[in-house]
Amino acid sequence: MKASIEREEFTLRLQQALRKASYSPDSPTQLAREFNIRFAGRPITVHAARKWLVGEAIPTQEKLRTLAQWLGVPAEWLRFGGIADPIDALSRAAEPGSRFESADVKLIADLQRLDEQYQTIAREIIRMLVRMSRQK
Repeated sequence: MKASIEREEFTLRLQQALRKASYSPDSPTQLAREFNIRFAGRPITVHAARKWLVGEAIPTQEKLRTLAQWLGVPAEWLRFGGIADPIDALSRAAEPGSRFESADVKLIADLQRLDEQYQTIAREIIRMLVRMSRQK
């Protein structure tokens, strides 16, 4: 009985965090897609995302950390509730420039997959483009 209550409470916090971060709390497809962009491990299925959204399962600690980081909430609050003030954390997540869009996250993940030599080159190109755009 206790496990089902824990799952239901986790689901409510996940849905709250999704809404505050401007994502649908009713779309397992969107949850799976956005999560998989950010998660370095094996991708989750839409079915697994649905289980998180309807209170049938709680993600592993590693997946929970990715969810919390993506949604801008403390992982402890997302899993257990009551430990941190989620409203402050969610407000900080809504500040301009504090969250990346999906394409940005994918670009960063691609950058991290490059060899060190290519990462250095990519960083220099980005710095050069930033300098050029500031000069306009």
